[in-house]
Amino acid sequence: MAPLILAVTGTGRGVLAGRAFLLGVTTGLVYFAGTLYWLVDTMRLHGGLPWLASVPITGLLVAYLAIYPGLFAVLLAGAVRRIGPGGIWLAPALWVATEWLRTSLGPGFPWVQLGASQATVLPVVQIASLAGVPGLSALLALIATAAVALTIGRTRAMRAGAVASLVLMVSLTVWGAIRVAGGDLLEAGAPVRVGLVQGAIPQDQKWDPRYSQDIVTRYLTLSREAIAAGADLVIWPEASTPFPLDTSGPMAAPIRALAAGTSTPFIIGSDQIEPGGVGDPGRYYNAAVLIGPDGHSRQWYRKMRLAPFGEYVPLKSLLFFVGPLVDKVSDFTPGTEAVVFDAEGRRVSVAICYESVYASLAQQFVENGSALLATITNDAWFGRTSAPYQHFEQGAIRAVEQGRFVVRAANTGISGAVDPYGRVLATSPLFEPAVLTVDVRLLTARTIYSRIGDVSVWASLVVTLWLAAGMVTARRAGR
Repeated sequence: MAPLILAVTGTGRGVLAGRAFLLGVTTGLVYFAGTLYWLVDTMRLHGGLPWLASVPITGLLVAYLAIYPGLFAVLLAGAVRRIGPGGIWLAPALWVATEWLRTSLGPGFPWVQLGASQATVLPVVQIASLAGVPGLSALLALIATAAVALTIGRTRAMRAGAVASLVLMVSLTVWGAIRVAGGDLLEAGAPVRVGLVQGAIPQDQKWDPRYSQDIVTRYLTLSREAIAAGADLVIWPEASTPFPLDTSGPMAAPIRALAAGTSTPFIIGSDQIEPGGVGDPGRYYNAAVLIGPDGHSRQWYRKMRLAPFGEYVPLKSLLFFVGPLVDKVSDFTPGTEAVVFDAEGRRVSVAICYESVYASLAQQFVENGSALLATITNDAWFGRTSAPYQHFEQGAIRAVEQGRFVVRAANTGISGAVDPYGRVLATSPLFEPAVLTVDVRLLTARTIYSRIGDVSVWASLVVTLWLAAGMVTARRAGR
């Protein structure tokens, strides 16, 4: 960010809005093209689109996302023009506000937020327990601003601001290291051993009836391994059954028999069909079901945050050129309730795939009593790219934000577990069948962020609206 802030502020007077927007958009194009390149292959290999369609669609998404860094740059340049060189200190608030807009407008797209880059930097990521990913984004923007202040600062105040920013960063990092070393959350709550099953079913076989029996057999075999290793709860990935579990009695019978025969509860990803009436085609849900130790379905959670182009196609009538993708994507119906499963007294919530990057959903689950955050996903769409690693790390931050263990079952990986300090306890290799048996704890204490939510975002929005209003007023007055 420092080069962008320096380019936008110029010599401390701020560049014109048009140039600032161009600089911000250019930064955004590089940022998002470099992190979302894998969408081309996802749409080409699994969506049935040719290169001539998948490349432009990815390009359109990247161009749209680049608008937000462009807006940030315009606002920052305006702040410097109105306030002077000291206006650069508004950069953290402006970045957090524009990043929030990106994650919230329309369906929202919270993927690769700036703060998420700190997922593996344990002393720094502890800030998420106070202010979430927006707080981490603000800190990174502040440090970039401090670097620029040292470069252009000709006054004692600018240099003092830079030093104060660096002291704050060091202080927070030391506090984070102490928090991790303390490890109080590792001794709290009741222990539970969770079996995470990774079937590694190729995407082109998942819904082919010829492979249905083999898929079920593989998952049952792996589940027996987890139970033999002492698992109190077994979790299968998203859409792991090649049939809707509650409407396929004979095919689901072996699964229910294993749960009942071993007195082990299962959480299984499975589509759910809600029949309609006359003239009503019914509804189709991407869901998770809790099967009790008696083999019966106890509770269902229906995915609330659907993935665009994966579970529905937005603006179908306008996107006529993505016909093959439209034909392959089922129109799922979003769920409406953040259900928390009660697995024999163990309160477990389940985020399905893309939902794991939404901090607000994890907060809802915890407010509803979740003591363990689970994620089930099918990342086969991503192939061997950076996307599965991005997905895993972004979901891992939910552990720090909410003060919960996170367990993750993925069809082709990465399956794994993360402790409430963000430490990775176990991971599986990509595209290999695997069973992970992990010991976690059921926690009930709430972090500061879990209780107050995105206060840093609302404060940033107030600052941004104040600045934008002043810029509009000045423009109308001809200044």
